[in-house]
Amino acid sequence: MYAALALLLGALLVQAAHKVMAELSYGAIVEAVRGTPPATLLLSVLATALSFLALTFYDRSALQYAGARLPYRVVAETSFIAFALSNTMGLGVLTGGAVRMRLYGAAGLEAGMISRAIAFNAIGFGVGIVVVGAAAVVWGAGAVASMVGLSAGLLKALGVAVLLAAAGFVGVCRGGGDDLRLAGWSLRLPSASIAAQQLLISALDVVAAAAALWVLLPEGAIGFPAFVGFYSLAIALGVISHVPGGLGVFEAVMLLALGHQVPAHQLVSALVLYRAVYHLLPLVLALALLVLSELQRGAATPVVRAAASLSPLLLSAFTFVIGAMLLVSGVTPATGDATVLLAQLMPLPIVEAAHFLGSIIGLALLFVARGMFLRLDASWWAGLILALVSLVLCLPKGIAVSEAVLLSVLTASLALSRRQFNRKAALFSQAFTGGWLAAVAVVVAATGALLFFVYRDVAYVNQVWWQFAFDGHAPRSLRAMVAVALVAFIVALVQLLRRPHPALIKPSAGALDQAARIVRAQGVAGAGLVMMGDKSLMVSESQRAFVMFGRRGRSWVALYDPVGPASEWPELVWRFVEQARESGGRAAFYQVRPEALPVYLDAGLRVYKLGECALVDLPGFSLQGKARANLRHGVARARREGLSFEVLAPGAAAPVFDELQAISDAWLNDHNTAEKAFSLGAFQRDYVLGQPVALVRQAGRAVAFATLMCTDQKIEASVDLMRQLPDAPRSSMDFLFAQVILHFQAQGFQRFNLGMVPLAGMAQHPLAPNWQRLARLLFNHGENFYNFQGLRAFKAKFDPVWEPRYLTAPGGLAPFIILTDIAALIAGGFRRVMSK
Repeated sequence: MYAALALLLGALLVQAAHKVMAELSYGAIVEAVRGTPPATLLLSVLATALSFLALTFYDRSALQYAGARLPYRVVAETSFIAFALSNTMGLGVLTGGAVRMRLYGAAGLEAGMISRAIAFNAIGFGVGIVVVGAAAVVWGAGAVASMVGLSAGLLKALGVAVLLAAAGFVGVCRGGGDDLRLAGWSLRLPSASIAAQQLLISALDVVAAAAALWVLLPEGAIGFPAFVGFYSLAIALGVISHVPGGLGVFEAVMLLALGHQVPAHQLVSALVLYRAVYHLLPLVLALALLVLSELQRGAATPVVRAAASLSPLLLSAFTFVIGAMLLVSGVTPATGDATVLLAQLMPLPIVEAAHFLGSIIGLALLFVARGMFLRLDASWWAGLILALVSLVLCLPKGIAVSEAVLLSVLTASLALSRRQFNRKAALFSQAFTGGWLAAVAVVVAATGALLFFVYRDVAYVNQVWWQFAFDGHAPRSLRAMVAVALVAFIVALVQLLRRPHPALIKPSAGALDQAARIVRAQGVAGAGLVMMGDKSLMVSESQRAFVMFGRRGRSWVALYDPVGPASEWPELVWRFVEQARESGGRAAFYQVRPEALPVYLDAGLRVYKLGECALVDLPGFSLQGKARANLRHGVARARREGLSFEVLAPGAAAPVFDELQAISDAWLNDHNTAEKAFSLGAFQRDYVLGQPVALVRQAGRAVAFATLMCTDQKIEASVDLMRQLPDAPRSSMDFLFAQVILHFQAQGFQRFNLGMVPLAGMAQHPLAPNWQRLARLLFNHGENFYNFQGLRAFKAKFDPVWEPRYLTAPGGLAPFIILTDIAALIAGGFRRVMSK
């Protein structure tokens, strides 16, 4: 509904602005652009710099509100890159949020704290632009009233009401830290100083950004206060439209608002220059900053290394912009001076070929940009070669100096960022998403519309296609545009008709043996669940790592992080996400660790906290001390009750397997449940006998057991199946866990994994994501469904370190659907989810 409203709004604005565009002449626009004084451009650049300086303080105040402190240099670099990218690509919370998650995470901030800062940032921007717009309307009410047809008094009254509301909000914030409750929602108020600071930052940002455009307009065309009001409205509508950078919507609003005050050709030329100064220039500078980080990467801080790893994202955006620029260049004529010079220096066939190939290269770069986003090495080679060829074509094409400069920047940036494109895959081996194909279609359609606008005075006849002359710009552009449209259609058709992947199969015995070798060579004990054989495998090309996953409906769910060397993870994550998407599914990774989050963020997934995992530090573990008094008393009681403990090596439990079977059956019956799967082991003979088994006896009778998971690295150990007889002493499980921990401590292991407590450790901050607020509510009041607090209390006896675990998945409703499918995978179907 919201998306449909945004599309309708954009369509109405563009349609209305079309009437103003009818008065325009392409030649007049070009002359206005060229006639802009250098001093005016410099003022626009300085205003842009001031705006981006203010934006860095957006992040600083947001982090202050979230309770985080970072050096200003880190905040400024992160803010600049995030805003430069989101201003170009749109969807600021997602694109800029991904940058902040990566860089602030590398600086040591927890994901929940970064999420709160991002949310505060977005709210602060929305409130700030409304307040600044209201102030501008009050100041320039007379000028605004004459343009919109409303009375100046009414506009002043509305503006004053907004300003009074803002002042009242700052007054309410004097308590700082109090909760504001409205319609069932609770919001932790910032302090009055932070609230006032945010409003001042917003004012500086919006005023400076507006000035970057205002100084490009003819002198005296419109007063600055009135202009700020219209500018604020245009920015807000551009954000609502969800169009990248508000492109088209922003321009339409400005044309409607100022079309009768400013000559149309001068207004359009100012808008074109504004886009170059405020959007393209910061993107180029951000890219240069990341390339510089790449050069420092060898002996750099984690933040610098994280910044360097973001270069494919900005290179993807920049390549897309360059591709669109080449397409636009292909449908616009060269200058008269360039045409005369080319006629003297170049043969006509070379000029025709350069123009035609330049447009095809522009289209190719739109598709190559997708491969850069995916970090494909083939996209790096393709982008570099195409940029170099296009750079050579700039001269015969029309002596395009500005194109040559931007292509040189792209070429240099690609050359210096080679190591970031480390995924060995063919360029077209990955399917283009519907969104990417739609974006390419919009660019091609807009280029076609521009073609007809530029040459609308040219009489169209069949012969025009075959006119070849140095000044035959219209025929040349028509031929290039038809070729572009045809190639785009063929690529889209091939992508849409791609053969689906074959059905998933469970691993063979040989594949499980290979997986077992990989598991033994790494340090995560839970990876041993692969030996259940109920999950499909995706193995890396080096055969040193794998992803184990299940599929339910459209949900492709990988269990844990990839298993194997961390250097193999990015490629496996990308392949898994792409294969799921190509098959019409949604990819997710369940129970991943915090240190791996940047890999998933790079692949376009979002992060949702699931709970906390209890990890016992084995070198420092002891039953002595006040913190473990309850556990120590439980172990002592177990010994008084005659319990004994032993560990059976893999395969050594065969003689007692029938006893273990009896314990397991009794436990299942007592809990009225069935065997689980996916993220839990099941009592199967081969699986149980393939692991060490911890056994507890009472007077020689087996009363409890647990299967153990560990690897040759002796880093982590864990328990899988845990079962006991209904009449076993109550101290049996305390005794079992304590003895297992002491056993692995004696073996020289580093940590013992007690498993995850779902929904534990959720943020209590009012700006916490709705996901965590709902999870905290379930944790506190969901005991009828699951013993969340009891499970945490049991594991707390061992005084563990609590480490967060996450679900990474697409946004929207996808996480809820995926968690439902995960529950079905674990229980063996939706019916068993409800019946245990």
